[in-house]
Amino acid sequence: MQRMLNAAMRWARSAIPFLHTPIKKAQPPMTEASHSIVWLHHAGQHLGLVPSLGGSVAAWQIDSAGTSQAPIDLWRPWDGATLDLYKLASFAMVPWSNRISGGGFAHGGQFHPVAPNRAGEPYPIHGDGWLQPWELSQPAPDTLAMTLRSRCFDGNPYDYEAVQTFRLVDGGLDQEVLVRHFGEQPLPYGIGLHPWFPRTPATRITAPVQAVWLCGDDPLPTEHTPQFPPGWDLNQGASAHGGLIDNGYTGWGGTAQIDWPERGLTLTAHMPYFDQDGGADQHYCLVYRPPHGPAFCFEPITQPIDAFHLPGQPGLRVLAQGESCALRVQWRVSALP
Repeated sequence: MQRMLNAAMRWARSAIPFLHTPIKKAQPPMTEASHSIVWLHHAGQHLGLVPSLGGSVAAWQIDSAGTSQAPIDLWRPWDGATLDLYKLASFAMVPWSNRISGGGFAHGGQFHPVAPNRAGEPYPIHGDGWLQPWELSQPAPDTLAMTLRSRCFDGNPYDYEAVQTFRLVDGGLDQEVLVRHFGEQPLPYGIGLHPWFPRTPATRITAPVQAVWLCGDDPLPTEHTPQFPPGWDLNQGASAHGGLIDNGYTGWGGTAQIDWPERGLTLTAHMPYFDQDGGADQHYCLVYRPPHGPAFCFEPITQPIDAFHLPGQPGLRVLAQGESCALRVQWRVSALP
């Protein structure tokens, strides 16, 4: 294994001279037909970022055991052409995750309108960071970072800076999204990650959860229950295939495991508590399992769907000017026992 990693590192150093040169800023137009992927190769892994396309991830891969075989995708890779961010490997959700109903939200005695931001979606979804170009930097040989300074984008009330940090370590990826509020008036914030995972026939997702928010035809939550519909209980392990799931789970224990038996691989996620004064009750995740297609989502998030309109605005963090909060996830890949 060490020989394989050493070989990968030698290849990486020879293949990408940019590791020791300044990185150019991302090009701002979001309507260009092509967006450059910037690659980081380290620890037998390959991470491709697309800062100009919503600060997204194009691919995260590990070297296969056979030196002549192609790398293995841990997140479903981008095709390099489509501008639909739902076709990217992953993107950050900031300054909120998932949907906001009611045309916006009230805070501090004021209503803040937020407009729909995706074709076919009646509600604003996933924040506005994914709709803007980010700037790229490299603080260390094993690390890439992307920064966004957003000033009330598209009429939204949020004035903030966000920084995504990706560090490749032995056995995985350390990921962080930090947001700092610059507006004069405090506002509630949420953060999330939206990775897409390839699904083989036997792929399963397991995570300790306490309850789930159910919904009707409209994806907004209608009922919070500890009774999981058949095939939805992540505690027992749920198949990556089946009927639609597009629902948030509460009481998440902060760890998750995705198994690919056909590959002999398992990927684990660990997210420390967003609110150190809380606990599992204040920990949330979301599963998006479409009935068809090559991938599904397991999303670490800091708030339930439409938390702005739930009692107490659960999971949202109110930030005053200059205050910040961060979401951190440690991803680790290993052989499946």
